[in-house]
Amino acid sequence: MEVKTILWPTDLSRNSLQAARQVVSLADKYQAKVILLYVGTDLTALDQAYGYPSQEHLKHFQEWELQKAKEQMEGICAKDLKACPLLHLKLVQGDPATEILKAIKEEKADMVVLTSHGKGQEALDAKTAEFGSVARKVLAQSPIPVVVVNPLTT
Repeated sequence: MEVKTILWPTDLSRNSLQAARQVVSLADKYQAKVILLYVGTDLTALDQAYGYPSQEHLKHFQEWELQKAKEQMEGICAKDLKACPLLHLKLVQGDPATEILKAIKEEKADMVVLTSHGKGQEALDAKTAEFGSVARKVLAQSPIPVVVVNPLTT
């Protein structure tokens, strides 16, 4: 199997960052490019209560969120992914599973590496057999291999 591009979607939670070692190992093995993907929440798609916050406020907050995510991703790259031969950051907004599946096609990824659980699942124990909603959707619909890392056993 030839792997030129690995897509690593992360929500920057403690759980999702547990995939870093697996990403580095696979990137090293295949000398593959790594695309670190962050999907921010598209707040402008939500209904506004009583006209507030305005679309302008929501867009400003989204820009701030993506900037903070980019800064955190750059730190991850410098600390955990410095062994990767090629590394690219991609920041988008929308539904996480939908955006991951879209990025697979757009980036011509050959493999996806993600954790079984991300944000909101910090209290799970290692015996949890079920995957989180994003991992389930990506596994069910991905046209390429998906490596799922259990963040509780790494």
